[in-house]
Amino acid sequence: MKKIIVGVTSIFLLLGCKNDSQKETPIEDGEIKTSQVIDSIEVTQNEKDIQQLENIEFKRKELIKKPDEKQQLEKLLVDKDFYKESDFYVLDFQYPYLNENLKPTYVNFNEYISKKYLNVKEVEAQILEDKELLCDTLRIHQTREKRIVNYKIYNVNEQLVSVLFYKENYYSGAMHPSFTFDCLNFDLERGVFMKYEDFFNEGSEEELRKIVNETIFEKVKTGELFYDCWEVTQDDFFKYKNNFVVDDHSVEFYFEDCVICPAYTGEYSIVVPLEKLLPVLRRYNLNPLKASL
Repeated sequence: MKKIIVGVTSIFLLLGCKNDSQKETPIEDGEIKTSQVIDSIEVTQNEKDIQQLENIEFKRKELIKKPDEKQQLEKLLVDKDFYKESDFYVLDFQYPYLNENLKPTYVNFNEYISKKYLNVKEVEAQILEDKELLCDTLRIHQTREKRIVNYKIYNVNEQLVSVLFYKENYYSGAMHPSFTFDCLNFDLERGVFMKYEDFFNEGSEEELRKIVNETIFEKVKTGELFYDCWEVTQDDFFKYKNNFVVDDHSVEFYFEDCVICPAYTGEYSIVVPLEKLLPVLRRYNLNPLKASL
């Protein structure tokens, strides 16, 4: 059974200091004043909230600084950007195109990116729709929402580019951004996108889900930021089964907030070494992971 997701709690400010002139009532032996207990709980909760926010910010910076292979692929890539600012929102997109001069079939990748990530009208409509759900009195105090898209890219055996799109969504009134992820795997030789079944045996989802969960539990035992995380459910794994990037050594599965961990851990992915995936790895020549073993 999926655990109840624990959201990030709000940070409360401690209310003032006691008046210096106020005289304290003596406490009898064995008696604890109720106010002291409440103060202690508030301080403990406040410290916990601050630590959780620090965890999220730390993991955010770690994600942004995560190394990839953009520089090594500079001949293949055309780095693009789009920026738009209005009274209600800011859109800041960084995204890749493939150099079509190298191969005409790269147009398949570029057209998909244009339709999927540069559909600005759809993004704008969604932001404005969200704002309409708020009453006018609340809208007065809102700050502009932000949608930031950036990417990491990897190359496998010069046959495949594996792209992670990470989206920072800054919602009005939220203490920290929420993250969503999209992953694409594009076969450079054939000019086609590859899905789960191109890498793993057909019908292997449940076996691979168990491998992912075992890896999560190993992380929990180490005492890292995975301390409050839980297993991936069947429904969630099927929903996100194509959301992975690959390199020569591992496959990294990405999930959105609160799918495998509470938001306050800042953990969104799990890395599975290729050796663990041998039982489910599809054995055929078009699988770029086969050559990495």
